[in-house]
Amino acid sequence: MFHGKPHESEINIADTMTLPLKLIIGIIMIVFLLMSQNVFAKQDSKIGESRANHCYVDDLSERLECGFITVPEDRTKPDGKQIDIHYVVLPAIKNGANSEAFLAIAGGPGQSAIDNAAGFSRMFNKVRQKRDILLIDQRGTGRSNVLNCEGEGFEGALSINEADFDVAKETKSCLDTLDADVTQYGSLNALEDFETVRHHLGYKKLHLYGISYGTRMAQLYMRQYPQVLSTVTIDGVVPMQQSVLAIGNAINRGFELLIRDCDENKLCGTQFPHLKEDLHKVDAELAVKPAISQVNDPLTGESTQLTMTRSKFMGAIRMALYMPNVRALLPHAISEAAKGNFQPIMGLYSLTIDSTGIAMGMHASVVCGEDWQRLTQEERDAANQTYFGREMITNFEQSCAIWNMPAVDASFSAPISSNIPTLALSGQIDPATPPSWGELAMEKLTNAKHFIAPYATHGVANQSCANDLIAQLVDTGSVKEIDGECLNKDVSRNFYLNASTVEAIPSTETAVQGASHD
Repeated sequence: MFHGKPHESEINIADTMTLPLKLIIGIIMIVFLLMSQNVFAKQDSKIGESRANHCYVDDLSERLECGFITVPEDRTKPDGKQIDIHYVVLPAIKNGANSEAFLAIAGGPGQSAIDNAAGFSRMFNKVRQKRDILLIDQRGTGRSNVLNCEGEGFEGALSINEADFDVAKETKSCLDTLDADVTQYGSLNALEDFETVRHHLGYKKLHLYGISYGTRMAQLYMRQYPQVLSTVTIDGVVPMQQSVLAIGNAINRGFELLIRDCDENKLCGTQFPHLKEDLHKVDAELAVKPAISQVNDPLTGESTQLTMTRSKFMGAIRMALYMPNVRALLPHAISEAAKGNFQPIMGLYSLTIDSTGIAMGMHASVVCGEDWQRLTQEERDAANQTYFGREMITNFEQSCAIWNMPAVDASFSAPISSNIPTLALSGQIDPATPPSWGELAMEKLTNAKHFIAPYATHGVANQSCANDLIAQLVDTGSVKEIDGECLNKDVSRNFYLNASTVEAIPSTETAVQGASHD
């Protein structure tokens, strides 16, 4: 989504879906937001459309406005089943533009925006000086009829071999537990919910911010309701023309940039001179059979069996690439794994189990309806050239057949044509949505700028001065004077040379941090 508030390397281990599905998600998860475990700490009472209420969220001491609207699950059947769409308003700190709000849309697909309230408040503090921040739990996520499956927690994950999973069986089991018509949980229906919330709260104009999958929602808003939008920011861009299942090459690029960064850094390159070879060696060995050993459980400290599979190993590395401070641990962890010591990798793996609070059912509804069915044979062949691509194709082929989502219209994937002031943000070392995806989204945006942050991974506004640029866009309503020079400030993380030591900040005559990335 993207969770009280840990730093970007700390992750909630939640027991919200079956363990096998959690591990499958670790392989096939498309995008990644801020990580926070903020939840409603207390809500005074339930409300309907007619009156406001107040609630608290973790790590925000103030009382916030919260509520829900009730909408048909299937909008073609207004008298049918109804679901509640929950929202929270972080009120403007000063009197300002009361008719406008800043709508922050979470990623995933499947993350809760409300769970990330404290993170959004911190990140957009300057925006909030004069404007409310509006957070909506998209249908199927958080508090809005969440599509999840209850099941086991983390404890048994370390000893399991994912190759034994029956994806079809697990998917059907999950579907059978859901009290929902899962075909109604795609992006277009959610967009109508968002508009209903805007009308209910009386906002005449919105400033949009979308992160990751949230950029798709923002672009759909630009297409369907341009008249209510003042500005748009898309961060970690998923262009409409791009199926997210084409992410395999982006992940490979992230791996390659990690190796290149280490090689070009004197201290890291000296400490880990065979990083690429070590990575390929462990990957090849685990492709044949898992490595079984006794390790200390990262949560309890107790001795436990670890079945280190290729899925765990590659998945742990992939997810670590999203977070700059965890990414800095990877050369050491990979090097130790090549020596047969999987404790560091296992520690990273423990961060990936439900690390983003993804609602699996909603995730499947979006991907199966909007991404899977538009894949051409050429795109499937290309995806099958990479490990992650093959895993995604294999798993979604089975799960989407069971989820049985109707395909979106072909026009869904057309580029967005818009003159709305728009800021596009990409991280140069993003392992999910590379800068080329941001460029693709710019195709028909005639009043937009695309900035690439050289030291950022996924989610530029949370790692750089981009939040200031967003505040400038919201205040001025224009991209013309926005200068992205501040993004070039070197905020790269130093690599760990062992389990506890970070290299000293190198001088210009020793090592070079922040190498360029092509």
